[in-house]
Amino acid sequence: MRIRLLLATVLFVQVTSFAADAKLRDDIKADRVLFLGNSITRHGVLEKIGWTTEWGMAASAEEKDYVHLVASALGELRGKKPEIHIKNIADFERTLATYDINEMLKEAFAFKPDLVILAIGENVPGMKNDADKALLKGKVSELLAKLKENSKPVIIVRGCFWTDKAKDEALQQACASAGGTFVDISALGKDESNYARSERKFQHDGVAAHPGDKGMKAIADAIVAAMKK
Repeated sequence: MRIRLLLATVLFVQVTSFAADAKLRDDIKADRVLFLGNSITRHGVLEKIGWTTEWGMAASAEEKDYVHLVASALGELRGKKPEIHIKNIADFERTLATYDINEMLKEAFAFKPDLVILAIGENVPGMKNDADKALLKGKVSELLAKLKENSKPVIIVRGCFWTDKAKDEALQQACASAGGTFVDISALGKDESNYARSERKFQHDGVAAHPGDKGMKAIADAIVAAMKK
């Protein structure tokens, strides 16, 4: 009898634990979700490198890139699919000092998201000194402040897939200053099986170096986990 009671108690704890894990944080509404990123978030057709689709490079299908996996998970958790807006801001990464946030991100601001997922860093030039790190931190802080001023969204900042400690530190500091949640995925880039080249052959090495379906799912899982209670 005592054994049965113990088993029942353990089962109850497991079930309630899973139920709690399946709930979003109270501060996350997720009706309108803005994804800002680079080619991992979305890349248009570029036939000269063999990329002939328009979703997160290098997922095998749109529904398998991290953006659509996160959106799908949010739909399941909330019982309602979120409206999403996806914007590639690789130019922001490459031209930090001169990028005009107000002009280039008009549509993103007009979308008025209640949740922003920022996934950048890979295209930022290597950090050579403290000034470079300060520039990245400052510009990302400026971007996040503008987003919060516009619609007061919950902020999620994802670290780099191609592991870079200096960039991640700058991103994390900017995220903290905006009251956001930082998602460290540095371990994923150290696992070769997360790269698209481990799943199939590509014409271009740069495409092959992007996360494949496994890597995309791992990124999505990390982001969703950060949004759960």
